[in-house]
Amino acid sequence: RLLKMSNPSSCAYVLIVTAVYWVSEAVPLGAAALIPAFLYPLFGVMKSSEVAAEYFKNTTLLLMGVICVAASVEKWNLHKRIALRMVMMAGAKPGMFMAQGFRSVLTPRAAFSSFITDLSEKHDQPSLELIFTNEDTKYRYQSRHDHMVCKCLSLSISYAATIGGLTTIIGTSTSLIFLEHFNNHYPNAEVVNFGTWFLFSFPISLIMLVLTWFWMHWLFLGCNFKETCSVSKKKKTKREEMSEKRIQEEYKKLGNVSYPEMVTGFLFILMTLLWFTREPGFVPGWSSFFEKKGYRTDATVSVFLGFLLFLIPAKKPCFGKREKDINALDPIITWKDFQKTMPWEIVVLVGGGYALAAGCKTSGLSTWIGRQMLSLSSLPYWAVTLLACILVSLVTEFVSNPATITIFLPILCSMSETLLINPLYTLIPVTMCISFAVMLPVGNPPNAIVFSYGHCQIKDMVKAGLGVNLIGLAVVMVAINTWGIRLFQLNTFPEWAAVSNITSQI
Repeated sequence: RLLKMSNPSSCAYVLIVTAVYWVSEAVPLGAAALIPAFLYPLFGVMKSSEVAAEYFKNTTLLLMGVICVAASVEKWNLHKRIALRMVMMAGAKPGMFMAQGFRSVLTPRAAFSSFITDLSEKHDQPSLELIFTNEDTKYRYQSRHDHMVCKCLSLSISYAATIGGLTTIIGTSTSLIFLEHFNNHYPNAEVVNFGTWFLFSFPISLIMLVLTWFWMHWLFLGCNFKETCSVSKKKKTKREEMSEKRIQEEYKKLGNVSYPEMVTGFLFILMTLLWFTREPGFVPGWSSFFEKKGYRTDATVSVFLGFLLFLIPAKKPCFGKREKDINALDPIITWKDFQKTMPWEIVVLVGGGYALAAGCKTSGLSTWIGRQMLSLSSLPYWAVTLLACILVSLVTEFVSNPATITIFLPILCSMSETLLINPLYTLIPVTMCISFAVMLPVGNPPNAIVFSYGHCQIKDMVKAGLGVNLIGLAVVMVAINTWGIRLFQLNTFPEWAAVSNITSQI
């Protein structure tokens, strides 16, 4: 009976089965993502070759290049150097320390969480996590205030990693999935790239950082901002002096900036600049120097610069001298370093999402779903987007972010086309709201890491995360209805969406 189902019914069955496995986590997420690879050909929805092509896309190459840089950052402790320097700038005041944690939006994502994880694994030395706790027992606090500070700092790091990831199109897996799906579904749309995403999301991140800082401070440390954030030159307490001394000792252990660190930092900055200037929009980018257009993407830049890290020696070359050291030509990173950092499960998971989306479009399921959304045509566009954001915000607290966006993207594309709403008006806010899964440990990896330390209970995460969710929802809705409309021309139904709508109906 299953084999005789129509294509839309078969696709719906595959989608439901995959979603059930993703939600229940009965098998690893990557394994569940392989379900479309054998069920689509079996039911006649797509050919095996067509399904296979969905599992390796442009964003996969983009991710691989970025991971090369990330592997180098981690190998040569550049993330620790950046994190420690920022902590030294903040000092031992809880409020300032928390503010500096939120500023990790300007550093490699999760630098702070990686830093604290590494320090906590050193059992022979006091960890940074224990600055405000009892020196003898890890989970014994000298006062309730100390416990609140630990909760506040731990959650602040998690939220900073999440909010910071919104700033760039490569910052989260959800934005990468959105970008690839959008480019595949609307091949004629040339509106979303690294630069336009940054221009839209950077103000959102800054506003969220400030509002979340106030929320966290009020929730855990109270309203006495003057005491916890004072930078006056009054005499420091003994605890503050000990804390700052310990931080400085950790920084000194790193020594001077090494040659691999300088190369990695330079390539990271160069990669960012090339992303921004490829097609900035307001002026011709460097891609316009080439005769053929559309061949060079952000993945071209990341793979090229990532490849250089396998070629450049880790030891500074001494020209004119004969080097006898057999290891002098060892590269900055090796393939083992790359493999250790590369999240292959995410690659397969994302590929499974692309396969599901392609099946929905090919079978006509997405068109059928879109027609069922006609009842929403009486609502204003902003209300439709708000309802979609609230829905995904609830779902993503219990389902992984990649799985959530994979399920909803084809549905929302069809809904937008049916209601003649610019698809970006719905897709961009939904993509961002899916990243705000901060209420439970299962929401995202930073939450799980913070919860594993034992400072925060579920009720603490729910209480703090609910506020962050509401702040994020409000800021994103304001952004998409103000500068987002002008940046992406959201007040009209674009030609590229109309062409896709006609094609899918045929």
